[in-house]
Amino acid sequence: METHPDILDMRHRHDMAERAATTPRAQTIETAALLTGLYLAASPWIAGFNGLSTLAINNLIVGIAYAVLLSGGFGRAYERTHSMAWAACALGVWTIISPWVVAGDVSTARTIVNNVIVGVIALAVALAASAAAREVDRRRGAGAPYGGGRPA
Repeated sequence: METHPDILDMRHRHDMAERAATTPRAQTIETAALLTGLYLAASPWIAGFNGLSTLAINNLIVGIAYAVLLSGGFGRAYERTHSMAWAACALGVWTIISPWVVAGDVSTARTIVNNVIVGVIALAVALAASAAAREVDRRRGAGAPYGGGRPA
């Protein structure tokens, strides 16, 4: 590995990702994403609309997907994090509109209020993650071009 031609660039990217993942901002985003996803997954039983099985299953699946998508690998793969954050934005928007879209009678005030509030929070956290990933990508592009190693 020490003879790899791009070893300096690889070390620089790893160091930058490690520093970015340990910032209070990144840790806050990861924690907020995990809590938002877990609440969304459990919200049918917390908010009390588990009788509406279609929306309950929807929230369970979307909540788990959201938690895994944003909090699972935020600090290690910044090249892919930007697109993962946009996928999480789509899940946030879906959470907002899902009470009106999923099959069945799910248009009660409790389900709508719950999903709109959680969806807005999920969208805000995902946008923050996207901004953080874009900032790291910008710094990485300015700091160490591919194949060039560390800047002089």
